[in-house]
Amino acid sequence: MKVAVLGAGVIGVTTAYYLAKAGHEVQVIERQGDVALETSFANAGEISPGYASPWAAPDVPRKALSWLLMEHAPLILRPKLNRAMLAWLLATARNCTADRYAMNKQRMVRLAEYSRDQLAALRSESAISYDQRMQGTLQLFRKPAQLDGVAKDVEVLQASGVAFEVLDAQGCIAAEPGLAHARQTFVGGLRLPGDETGDCFKFTNQLAGLARAEGVRFNFDTRVRELERGGDRIVLARTDRGDVKADAFVVALGSFSPALLRPLGVYAPVYPVKGYSISVPIIAPERAPESTLLDETYKIAITRLGDRIRVGGMAEISGFDRKLEPRRQRTLQHSLDSLFPGAGDLSRGTFWAGLRPMTPDGTPLVGGTALANLFLNTGHGTLGWTMACGSGRLLSDLISGAAPEIEWSDLAIGRYLR
Repeated sequence: MKVAVLGAGVIGVTTAYYLAKAGHEVQVIERQGDVALETSFANAGEISPGYASPWAAPDVPRKALSWLLMEHAPLILRPKLNRAMLAWLLATARNCTADRYAMNKQRMVRLAEYSRDQLAALRSESAISYDQRMQGTLQLFRKPAQLDGVAKDVEVLQASGVAFEVLDAQGCIAAEPGLAHARQTFVGGLRLPGDETGDCFKFTNQLAGLARAEGVRFNFDTRVRELERGGDRIVLARTDRGDVKADAFVVALGSFSPALLRPLGVYAPVYPVKGYSISVPIIAPERAPESTLLDETYKIAITRLGDRIRVGGMAEISGFDRKLEPRRQRTLQHSLDSLFPGAGDLSRGTFWAGLRPMTPDGTPLVGGTALANLFLNTGHGTLGWTMACGSGRLLSDLISGAAPEIEWSDLAIGRYLR
């Protein structure tokens, strides 16, 4: 079967790789000049299935009011007279209940755990290398209330069979010795020893090489203008470099997916949420994190990637604005310097921002649509790197007619039609 994958971020490339391994003739269409040059370029670096959680949680509406007043706020809202933003915000608010949070987290963890298994299998059968570490993730709590509120997440982890440790302050230092030098106090943490880290950009580029070896063709500097429909199928993709015909089409365009789908009558509730990161060279390895630390107060991840520290996070709801805000850089620097002072050279940090494609319930859209040969793999939010291999393998199985290895029906866009 001929399959056209639209988008060459980590989601599009993993999808193309697994489709090619399944025997399909695959081409990838990407408007940038190479793979992983947008949201996959400089993300936080953690692969954290157990921490796969929706932003829509019962306490978020209350916290959001206080966040808006914080100097180093994890959430920044820049309201616009925009129907898509308003609809997404209202749908997200509807998911801020205890029952919906538990349901959404359960299915996100299911996909993320499966994805980690697929990544492990990929490593075992190839020589892929991407500054990976297998030393777990520590969610750090600066305040007692944060530690007390971990019970609901622990219940989901237990139900999903995910190994975890609830630690006091000394236990956190034992897991991450660099915290012994922290400038600010903390009370404990939740550690998931099975989590991993790695450079998503390096991974995507190496996997693209493996995909080419399987016959995948990459068409860069090519913008998809529209998908042409014939009956209940897509007959071709119109690009600025000519038409592309295929037997199946996969939309993996992240935040840009809804605009392409809307003329077809497919309404994907995906909205861009801007995240920021800095990459800092390590100058004192003994003070640097060993793996990934999640600073719960500021919703920031601090990850060791080779000889660098990647600090990433925050959620800025401001449409497709990509402007680099110096204030957000100061927040990232504050989180790193307060917990791992002197570990990296902040004066040589590289500042970056990317648009993360978020759904209102946090779960991505992976699966088919009402059109027989149109498939979606988008809306992974902050967890594209964590869920990439599982999502790519799952979609490949669906297109190939093979039975997926996990339950998938509640991952497809159909859940928004019910």
